[in-house]
This record gives sequence, C-alpha cells and structure tokens, in this order.
Amino acid sequence: MPDLPGGTVTFVFTDIEDSTELLKRLGDGYRDVLTRHRRIVRETFGAADGIEIDTQGDAFFFVFPRARDAVTAAVGTQRAHAAETWPDVEVRVRIGLHTGEPTLHEEGYVGLDVVRAARICTVGRGGQILLSETTRALLGSGLPDGVSVFPLGQRHLRGIDEPERVFEIAIDGLDVAATESAEPSASATPPVEHELEQDIARRFDDLGSRLAAGIQERVLRSLEGKADETVRGSAVDDIATRMESLGAEIDARVQAALAKKGIPPRP
Repeated sequence: MPDLPGGTVTFVFTDIEDSTELLKRLGDGYRDVLTRHRRIVRETFGAADGIEIDTQGDAFFFVFPRARDAVTAAVGTQRAHAAETWPDVEVRVRIGLHTGEPTLHEEGYVGLDVVRAARICTVGRGGQILLSETTRALLGSGLPDGVSVFPLGQRHLRGIDEPERVFEIAIDGLDVAATESAEPSASATPPVEHELEQDIARRFDDLGSRLAAGIQERVLRSLEGKADETVRGSAVDDIATRMESLGAEIDARVQAALAKKGIPPRP
C-alpha cells in the first residue's frame, strides 16, 4: 500500500460502461482496449497527484489530496478516452467523486466516504463525471477550463441512509448520451457476501498478491469469453464493500486480542 494522504481527501471511482458487451464484440481484441484504458486512467490520474488504491478488471479506485486535482484528472480522462482511436467501438467511462475525512489505517481507508464515492459512480452513465455535494462545495468556482457543473438532484445510494445531492460535470465538446443518471436495478449488483468475506481475510494475509491474482483471473476469464456481467457490474461495489468492511474486521481482531489477554470486551 503506497503512502496515503490523511485529513480531507477526494475519492474517485471509474469503470467502463457495458464492458462485457465490448468483450463479446471484440473477443481477444478486448485485451488491447483494456490495456489502453488502464494506461489512460493511470497516466492522467497520476499526473494530477492521484494515488491508485485498488483495481478490478476495468474499475479503478483512486484518492487525491485535493478535490480540484481529482476533477482535473477526471476531465482529462474523459477527454483522452474521447480522443483515443478505438477499434470500431466506443469506450465510455463513468466516474464518481466524493470528498470526506475517512479514517486512515495501515491497510487503507475505513469509513462510508469510500462507499459513497463508489455508489455515486455506479449511478452514472458512460461519459459522465458525477460529484457529491461535498466535492461540489469544495470546488467553488475553481473549475478547469471548458468545464461547468450542474445539479442532477438527489439520488438514493445503496447502503447510504440519506439521499445524496449529485452534480454532473459538463465538458465542452463532449456529449453524454443521457444527462439523467440511471438508478441501478436491484439485480444489477447482487450480494456476494461469501466472496467478500474471503477477500477481506486474504487482504490481511497478502494484499498485494491477492489483488494481482484476482485481477489476472478476471482478465483471463474475460478474454476466454466467460465474463459475467454481474461480476463486472459489481467491480466498483466490490472494492467499496471491502473497504467498508475493513473497519469491522479491524475491530474484531482488536477484540479477539483483548479477549486473549483476559480484558473484557468494550460495550
């Protein structure tokens, strides 16, 4: 895990819309699309001081010390994808941002701010950049050139009790097919509790190896034509849920250690 910024940070989640359809259409050619997509995201986000936290397939999770840099990176990523020459397909990326003050543990960030950012991403469409109200407030008038912001209204985010006011970034010269975000259906991200429990356990044992093996397995399975839309669609949710569950796992380990020393559990 790289050195992570503390205090107020901005989380960014991205993924490709309808990547399974791209896979079906391109077959082995999807490998090149995925490689180029990853290069664009990593180069653009890295140039704006973004730090990569996690990735699954075509989904990324980054953190930025400053909200404006996160927006600059997101805008640059959309422009780069639009300018890229793709092999007879359109690669459309959805991006969600949220700013908060999460707890920082040695294994990563803990708290609902990660989940909120991920959920904002999942209610978007390809080509959209969606912001939480907190991120919009921090931006003020400090927007990149050729960019404006407009409200989309409140959205009910899965796992979040209160509705979130969501804003969209509009980029001059780039069109989004539909400015209204689609609410995910109940079947779009089915629960995968057993897999998530295994992921959390392996995260503490060997985070780096687990991520590398998991990414490789997903890509190879996709290239063999066995990708499951449910798995792909939940990549962002998987990352967020693991981060959300990290706090509970840490607390459980602390309580177990105290019990071994004969110290009663805290109320």
